[in-house]
Amino acid sequence: MRLFEILYQFHSKFPKQDCLSKKENGKWISYSTQDFIDYSENLACGLLALGVQREDKIAIIANNRPEWNFADMGIQMSGAVSIPIYPTISEHDLTFILNDAQVKFVFVSSEELFKKLKTIASGVSSIQEIYTFNNVPNAKHFTDLVEFGKKNHNEAKLKSIKDSIKGLDLVTILYTSGTTGTPKGVMLSHDNLFSNVYAVRELPPAGYHDRCLSFLPLNHIYERMLNYTYMYLGVSIYYAESLDTIADNLREIKPQVFSCVPRLLEKVYDKIIAKGSELTGVKHKLFFWALALGEKFEGVGKGSWWYNFQLGIANKLIFSKWREALGGNVRAAVSGGAALNPRLARIFWSAQIPILEGYGLTETSPVIAVNNLKPNGTKFGTVGPVIENVKVKIAEDGEILCKGPNVMIGYYKRPEATAEVIDKDGWFHTGDIGIIEDGKFLKITDRKKEIFKTSGGKYIAPQMIENKLKEVSLIEQAMIIGENQKFASALIVPSFIKIKEMYAKQGKTFTTNEEAIKNPEVIRMIHEGIEKVNKSLAQYESIKKFELLPHDWTVDSGEMTPKLSLKRKVILEANKNLITKIYNE
Repeated sequence: MRLFEILYQFHSKFPKQDCLSKKENGKWISYSTQDFIDYSENLACGLLALGVQREDKIAIIANNRPEWNFADMGIQMSGAVSIPIYPTISEHDLTFILNDAQVKFVFVSSEELFKKLKTIASGVSSIQEIYTFNNVPNAKHFTDLVEFGKKNHNEAKLKSIKDSIKGLDLVTILYTSGTTGTPKGVMLSHDNLFSNVYAVRELPPAGYHDRCLSFLPLNHIYERMLNYTYMYLGVSIYYAESLDTIADNLREIKPQVFSCVPRLLEKVYDKIIAKGSELTGVKHKLFFWALALGEKFEGVGKGSWWYNFQLGIANKLIFSKWREALGGNVRAAVSGGAALNPRLARIFWSAQIPILEGYGLTETSPVIAVNNLKPNGTKFGTVGPVIENVKVKIAEDGEILCKGPNVMIGYYKRPEATAEVIDKDGWFHTGDIGIIEDGKFLKITDRKKEIFKTSGGKYIAPQMIENKLKEVSLIEQAMIIGENQKFASALIVPSFIKIKEMYAKQGKTFTTNEEAIKNPEVIRMIHEGIEKVNKSLAQYESIKKFELLPHDWTVDSGEMTPKLSLKRKVILEANKNLITKIYNE
């Protein structure tokens, strides 16, 4: 199936008035399945009337909104190729991508992005026109193109082009920022993406009468594939206003499903714990009793009758309020992009908020494996069973290899890079290290490129240790270092929110982050947390020294990828003086 056919199926099987919705000026604005088709077809006709040819490249740089989908489907129907780009991208990378793909038309959401494009336009000769989704002075609005398409609507030509598009044809190129180097364009076909949609079709517990809230970037393949899946199932898609309004939007929309990254779940959990800590007396005891029960959760129906009896009480008294905070209707949340703390997964599951942790890469469209709600479909600490029609094997060095219809066509204009990751037998080399547990559950243990060797010849897998460190109350972010050194150390970003709360309880005034990381009590508490983690590590893995940093690592600061993975080389370079201090003392 070509991806644009999902739209027509959506309308014929599940016609609805709130197919896509966004919030503007305090009001939700909805578009029907017919609106979706009309906008997409007219936009396609507009592009064709402008002379767009098969496989011309058209970029979309915008926040999540219905217009993103109109542009996406319209580009597909015209036979062109979409290039979705993160709105927060640097001018340097944006210029590279637009030139590398020879982009002819660009859709942007805001005035800020329009100005950004205008600033670099002189260095990108291929761009013919920029269209905006918001009303921007001196810019062409995307509805201008839609109206142009209406006036030049050629049904026969549109049908002929759509009929000529094959499942194996290139539909999109996604440039992965990665943790190092120049962005690489991942080429995906209709079949690549649809194979993923079809393979996970039974996993989201939602259908025609249900809603989802979407807030992870649509230009990332994870959220985009899930959006196609929601359309395939007839689920209404509501786009959150921003990351700051997710809590409010969840309460307004009351969705049955949403997708997220572990970082978001960690923040939700931290807020819940902060509120629980403010309780007093019996309420305080009940809250932490429920939490302790949740940490022992092994799965639905597992555990003794006494445990499940107690958990039932905890759900009525405590966890019901958690569910209300998420809108009251959530049947599951899908988590991906990074490793989810198993302790967190157990607690949310025990609270009847199943977290379906999955795993994949842009190059695999993206899902390779995912925990699910089927009997024996989930194992905490793993990323679940491998999906339908996809094969996985573990290479001799522990690397996870994947084969199936989800594996990309290749990297755009980079045959050598493609040959490095797809071998002669068609196996894609993920770069991740893992094992298969119980004969079916895939477990990721580290990134192949991130494993390093100490000067003593011992290999250290940093991600596993970093995840353990993030369980320490005052630690927000951590990065393990020590390549070619005698021992492992850590760069740590403390949780400044928790430090502020600690100061407040002690009647102290919090002034700056810089002051906080020099506070002997903060240093002592973090040191004690690290010592507890060290007890679970091998001697050569244990953290001998650490340094606290005064600012979070963020996407905007360039220290994290949009998927919220650490850009290790960037962090190492920015903190080389501290690292020298650690190893020279």
